[in-house]
Amino acid sequence: MGLFDRIGRVVRANLNSIINQAEDPEKVLEQAVIDMQHDLIQVRQAVAQAIATQKRTERQASQAQSTAEEWYRRAQLALQKSDEILAREALTRRQSYQDTANALNAQIEQQSSVVGKLKQNMVALENKLSEAKTRKDMFIARARSAKASQQLNEMLDRVGTNNAMAAFERMEEKVLQLEARSAAVEELGSGDVVEQQFKALESSNVDDELVALKAKLVAGDMPTANLPSSPARHTAIDDELEQLRAKLEEG
Repeated sequence: MGLFDRIGRVVRANLNSIINQAEDPEKVLEQAVIDMQHDLIQVRQAVAQAIATQKRTERQASQAQSTAEEWYRRAQLALQKSDEILAREALTRRQSYQDTANALNAQIEQQSSVVGKLKQNMVALENKLSEAKTRKDMFIARARSAKASQQLNEMLDRVGTNNAMAAFERMEEKVLQLEARSAAVEELGSGDVVEQQFKALESSNVDDELVALKAKLVAGDMPTANLPSSPARHTAIDDELEQLRAKLEEG
């Protein structure tokens, strides 16, 4: 393994370590949405509590106002009965309840403002949460796609290393050698068959010629003036036959 290959392996290992130690985008986004949902629950609870407090204050203000009006009617009744002292006492109590009603009404106005702002914040948070969920799904899909692409690139990188390519080249060379040997064996085998066929043909021609010579001797077609006696002829034929055989063997 070369120096640059070792350096490349070290760099890739460090990058993988950094990526593994980094925050998982999917987990971070999921947690962010959970936090926003928790905040929205708290805001809704605050809004509900503020509305309940406002309604309770409204009931108290309405009751104080009703009591103040009742004491005012009693003051009128006391004056009609010529009881000025009792009328004055009724008006004093009426004023106390009226002051309470006025204070409660002022408090109601403040509470209404708070409830209105809480409702606005709640609606804004609901919109942000809806948008966050949409963006979360989009970012998670992109993160998964990027992760899959990274894994694919790492696989391709491992396949493309020098050792792997060298192994493929060695196997290709061995396959080529095996194919060459197979072709050579096939060619040699075919050559032997052809040669055997020619030898068979040549052997057949010699046998035919020998039969023809024997037929001529039997028929007396060959010249006999200079031929020796029967044993001599037989010896000459045998000699010629041996010579033909020797020539065939030399050929």
